[in-house]
Amino acid sequence: MIQAILNKDNIAIRAGEITVFSFDGSTREYLSSSVEYLATGVGVPANACIDKPLENKAAYAVCRTADFSQWEYVPDHRGERIYNTENGMTAIVMMLGDYPIQSTCVPPVTQYDAWNGKAWVTDINAQNAANIEAADVKKQLLLTTAQNTISEWQSELLLGVISDNDKALLTAWLAYIKVLKTVDASKAPDIVWPEIPA
Repeated sequence: MIQAILNKDNIAIRAGEITVFSFDGSTREYLSSSVEYLATGVGVPANACIDKPLENKAAYAVCRTADFSQWEYVPDHRGERIYNTENGMTAIVMMLGDYPIQSTCVPPVTQYDAWNGKAWVTDINAQNAANIEAADVKKQLLLTTAQNTISEWQSELLLGVISDNDKALLTAWLAYIKVLKTVDASKAPDIVWPEIPA
């Protein structure tokens, strides 16, 4: 095999074969090597060079520098899940380079977390307000369900046509409603909900 000789502009001044190292035209990431035959006056193919790339390194991609003069390591977080520090929204890293500005790979613990510049901090007041609101909604839903459950029995009781079994159920449900009304939603999430009658 005759080895090509190149001038300073990577143009063959003697025809022959040479190993070239290809890289992606947009990301400049190393792709592969190949042996190319260069005729006299022909240059190295586009998006290729003749200097060997750096060794592989975990969490980095081997890329050409912006001026294409040499190889460099570029952080490679592609495929990692990141979280926007402004709103907690999640995304998958698709491009080479450092993590995007206003992002972290640390997930928030709750939906009430805010980024303090170094870590997620839970907004206890917002979390407590949401817990209280959820408890209020649950309490109203349970009361409505209970009232709907007993409405027919109450009509039967007024008409004097209620069975002993339904009368016992009505009594149990009325006791349940009485306890349910005493539930203090402000104690959420530490609420012991009364058991629904069987």
